[in-house]
Amino acid sequence: MFFPYKDDNPRILIPYVTYGIIAVNIFIFAFQFSVEFSDPESAALFIYNFGLIPSDFSILTMFTSMFLHGGIAHILGNMWFLWLFGDNVESTLGHVKFAFFYIICGVAASLCQLLMNPGSEIPMVGASGAIAGVLGLYMIRFPRARVHVFVFIIIFFTTIRVPASIVLGFWFFNQLTNGMGSLGLDTTGGVAWFAHVGGFIAGIMLHQAFKLIRFEH
Repeated sequence: MFFPYKDDNPRILIPYVTYGIIAVNIFIFAFQFSVEFSDPESAALFIYNFGLIPSDFSILTMFTSMFLHGGIAHILGNMWFLWLFGDNVESTLGHVKFAFFYIICGVAASLCQLLMNPGSEIPMVGASGAIAGVLGLYMIRFPRARVHVFVFIIIFFTTIRVPASIVLGFWFFNQLTNGMGSLGLDTTGGVAWFAHVGGFIAGIMLHQAFKLIRFEH
């Protein structure tokens, strides 16, 4: 098991959009948490109304589901990866393009999961699909950037510095293999593996496309 905790890649811009996305996610999760604490049934209804349910697809929930999370560990993990890699991607694209890029990757992630599991009645929530797009662009744009990683092997623990291409390439391989392994299984929840795969691939593909689009930073 490994977990990246920092990189040696200096940012150029102050990542206002990254900070804003993190703040919105935390605010919405705090609201979810407060509702669940006072009225669990209303909290469940909130997820079903605004999470993306493949068997009951709506365009609205394709966007709202990006800002919902299933628990504290879920949001902490997602926001940490966005905090770690989002600043450099935002510096590369600029603030406006990064905002569009993030949303488009999230939509692509949702569509990929929808395509692979269209009959699911389980709400899909989380920012991980959009963040996967950030990881994909980071890997292509900064393949040699050094990423500091915690490594856990049973009771053994250490830290190492690894090129981003290896860290994020391994992350993608893990998502893809888990996704392929889940095909045909009757699952009642868990990780939307193909949302991660779709978002990551979208991030790679959009890297060149966004070079041709000019917005003011």
